[in-house]
Amino acid sequence: MKFRLLGTVGVWDDGRWLGPATAQQRTVLATLLLEAGRPVPVARLETALWGTEPPESSRNAVQGHIYKLRRLLAPYPDVELTTSARGYCLATERRRIDLHRFRELIREAGHSEEGPEHVSVLLRTGLALWQGPPLADVAGRWLPDTVAPGLEEERLSALEQRVALDLRLGRHREAAAELSALVAEDPLRERLVALLMTALLRCRRRTDALAVFRRVRARFAEELGIEPGEELQQLHQAILAGRAGTAAEVAGTPPVPAVAPRHLPPDTEPFTAREEELTALDALAALAADPASSAPAYATAPCVITGTGGVGKTALAVHWAHRAHERFPDGQLYVNLQGFGPTHIARPPAEAVRLFLDALEVPFERIPATLEARVGLYRSLLADRRMLILLDNAFDSDQVRPLLPNSPGCLVLVTSRAELTGLVAVEGARTLSLGPLSPAHSRELLARRLGADQVAAEPDAVADIVARCAGLPLALAIVAARARARPAFPLAALTSGLDGLDVFDGGDADTNVRTVFSWSYRALSQAAARLFRLLGLLPGSEISTAAAASLAGVPVRHAQRLLTELTRAHLAGERSPGRYGWHDLLWAYAEELTRLHDPADERREALHRLLDHYLHSAGLGDRHLDLYHRVPLALEPPRPGVTVARLTDRAQTLAWFGREHRMLLAAIRHAARSGFDRHAWQLAGAAWGFLSQEGRSDDQAAMHRIALAAAERLSDPAAAAHAHVGLAQALIRLGQDKESESHLRDALELFGGLGDHIGEGVCRIYLSVLMDRRGDYPEGLHHNEQALRLYRAAGDRAGEGRTLNNVGWFHAQLGAYGEALRRCGEALAIHRELGDMPGESATLDSMGYIHHRLGQYEEAIAYYRRSLAWRRGWKRVLGARTLSRLGEAQLAADHPEEGRRTLRQALDLFDELAPGEADTLRARINALAERDPADEQ
Repeated sequence: MKFRLLGTVGVWDDGRWLGPATAQQRTVLATLLLEAGRPVPVARLETALWGTEPPESSRNAVQGHIYKLRRLLAPYPDVELTTSARGYCLATERRRIDLHRFRELIREAGHSEEGPEHVSVLLRTGLALWQGPPLADVAGRWLPDTVAPGLEEERLSALEQRVALDLRLGRHREAAAELSALVAEDPLRERLVALLMTALLRCRRRTDALAVFRRVRARFAEELGIEPGEELQQLHQAILAGRAGTAAEVAGTPPVPAVAPRHLPPDTEPFTAREEELTALDALAALAADPASSAPAYATAPCVITGTGGVGKTALAVHWAHRAHERFPDGQLYVNLQGFGPTHIARPPAEAVRLFLDALEVPFERIPATLEARVGLYRSLLADRRMLILLDNAFDSDQVRPLLPNSPGCLVLVTSRAELTGLVAVEGARTLSLGPLSPAHSRELLARRLGADQVAAEPDAVADIVARCAGLPLALAIVAARARARPAFPLAALTSGLDGLDVFDGGDADTNVRTVFSWSYRALSQAAARLFRLLGLLPGSEISTAAAASLAGVPVRHAQRLLTELTRAHLAGERSPGRYGWHDLLWAYAEELTRLHDPADERREALHRLLDHYLHSAGLGDRHLDLYHRVPLALEPPRPGVTVARLTDRAQTLAWFGREHRMLLAAIRHAARSGFDRHAWQLAGAAWGFLSQEGRSDDQAAMHRIALAAAERLSDPAAAAHAHVGLAQALIRLGQDKESESHLRDALELFGGLGDHIGEGVCRIYLSVLMDRRGDYPEGLHHNEQALRLYRAAGDRAGEGRTLNNVGWFHAQLGAYGEALRRCGEALAIHRELGDMPGESATLDSMGYIHHRLGQYEEAIAYYRRSLAWRRGWKRVLGARTLSRLGEAQLAADHPEEGRRTLRQALDLFDELAPGEADTLRARINALAERDPADEQ
């Protein structure tokens, strides 16, 4: 038995996939396998399943998934899934898990003392474990968006190592063929391009190698607006010149200094958290300290610690360097490269090398004049020595490269607000990205600086401070320093009366959050600085590329380049492909800047474009969703400069809404607060279809309450009618029938006054739903007959067909099964005429129900299955109801095992999409289990 993460997630036995059966269970299993042998907190499992806002029933749902996984793993005694106060732990031999086996093989290849052929075999064996995209077929966005990209990077890195070995072994033609396909898939991955050019050159295809460079250079210019990195540029020049040599090494070795240099700044005390990062640095130090067991190129690669200003990059590097000083007996070198600071004048590499040569006690008269000679001397001094070099506050890769040694016993740490992708691409640098501290670690930092008693005495004030500081260690340290300077003041007094970033002024440039951010902001181009300021207008904490383009009023490609610039400056972060975010303090800084530098009319115009982007993208997507019992919207054209999301089918639409629905809710609230009431009510209408069919009734109700208030401010009866009916439909789902009926009757009156037959028909349909719940079937039939008249008067064939289905349903409730089947048959004919698959699915479900009531169970099962076949992926809440009715028909037809299995499938869907409707079905399944104890839940 083996576990697979590198492809379809699951349990495999002798090549057969055994489960788990649902995407949510696969998410839980994958999260446990990633941390095999270590407890995984319940909160992390909730995040993996539902993101940052899990439902109230999330803990119970996680317990249910764990229970089902235990059943799946029960036949395997050497696999144990345990529960503790720290979470859930899946213990098994790590070699059973393909990801951990892959990593083991890659580590073995990196430490192997055998020849390149043996190393190549190890790498090929590891890569063969990949059966598809990592973490495929899981639920939620956390694993695909946060974890999978890192796994894919591990695969590509191993692939690059293996192809490089193939070139060393003379397999140029095979490598060229393989690399051509890889580069076609990822033309901006510079290491792959360099390997392809090398393979082509060795195949005597110099012209083809040069053509590859020209194509890649054009792609870099078109998509990123930059030139390829230094490695590709140098390789291109070498091919043009017909040479492949490198610069000569500087000869001679000056005397070794008498005392090992110890130039680190003082340690940060008390240092808090960052345990995972410290462990990662320990692993790097082990490689550097034992160069005989490591590939030299890997051992000498620098580690770049990146993050936004004030996140604690230098504090981490210095703290770890002090903790690990015994690993580097020949000393530690430190230099502040001044890449970001008050003057914004970075320290030249020649000056930094000179400082290092002074530290190594090189006599003045022996220090060369040129940078190249100084670098050669510096590298010669560090040969065969074990030293730590800390390059703090770097501006770019070119500032760092001359300071890299070539000795495998040395470790280089670089801190920077920029990503330094050039070092990663050419020198193989590892990156360690620091994010904000968690709320728990933020409280821990305050407690260690102020004392646990003071923090415990004012929990509300501490919670406010932690929220305001957004996990930024610098901000927390400033507040703690203010508190220590005023010991008689309560903590709440430190922040009262201060807005925005005024709280975080420590009295000098280095301890003023606003000033620290400004050092990054001033390094931006004019266009990127403008976009950063406008981000302060956003209603939420993340944005897509298309939304950013609309906000700035620029083309998408230009916006992508600007966002890349912000990301490299750590003024934004790419949280998932094409989506960018930032912490609250950066947003506050951007808001200050836009109010200071951008005129009010420009700010309002930018916000108008952003709201237009969300409105028209949602409106476009809504056309690809089922218009079942909704009133269509008529939108005015978007403003110039607005980019509408490219949504061409239903799958793209669902994916877009899944990413944006939280931002849509925030946009509606922001629109209402900012005087864009028309956007507020229309955004609610455009999002209605997605929220309804995905069962997000709480969000739908919240949006339409805002929409209703906006409509009342506009004194717009059409807007109010739309808001009333959208709110009513959500309240029906939430079981708030009394309030729902009140809104429906208000909407019915408004639509009647407007002469909107479709609006009136929708209201009557939803009133009939309430009548169905009450068992008032004659009144429900009356509302549908009135709706049928209205739809026919409006010439709405789709509405006519779906209302005929409802008429048939109510006839069935009244026992008139012949009339019910006739009406449903008329509905089915209209659905097929229009190609209305969701309508046909709903009618097939009704016909299954009618045959079930007639005792014709096999016919009912057939209709239910046809309904589900049409409905697959559509109206998932309604699909759950059809599943539950199918299960009951199977039980009635004496198919007990199949029926119980279908009911459990329906319950899984209800638990995910409509927990309020799950209790009755759960009770039914429990009752069946009590009657037949052999059937486990």
